[in-house]
Amino acid sequence: MKRIAPVLLSVLVLLTSSAVADTTLAKFKGGIGVIPVSNGQGTAATATVVTRNIVRGVQPAGQPWVIRDLDAKVKTDGTIRVKGRGLLLAGSNNIGTNAGASVFATLICETAAPFTERNTTLTGVPLAPDGDFEIDDILSPAPGACTSPVLLIRNAGNLAWFAAGIPDLD
Repeated sequence: MKRIAPVLLSVLVLLTSSAVADTTLAKFKGGIGVIPVSNGQGTAATATVVTRNIVRGVQPAGQPWVIRDLDAKVKTDGTIRVKGRGLLLAGSNNIGTNAGASVFATLICETAAPFTERNTTLTGVPLAPDGDFEIDDILSPAPGACTSPVLLIRNAGNLAWFAAGIPDLD
């Protein structure tokens, strides 16, 4: 009995300290695929002027993409884990494929320029044939405070964004 009390006390201290020391900076649950054009102007069948769907200075992909699911967690030390499912082309002759793409993640915290892109390794990870991917990396530069986080999943080739994470505010 005398041995059990110190062990229980140690476990209680560990559980309490880990709950207090939560280092989560941002979480994302769900994803939004890119639609490259945000609007068009003109009365002809083809728009004469279009506005590209640029997010915090990052250009969109040239075709629409869809993502079935995304779950990401960013820690204050820059550690990031992203699990994406079903990131596939939603247009062109290659519709429903991964287009042979590799992806990386970018966290942007600023709401106005200049924007700082905090990236995982730019060579990225390849998309599986069904569009699934996992990123387990460290953002560079490491984020500090992040009051308005935007997470973009980007093409390792041309750096365009394919999908965005939906902030998990819980």
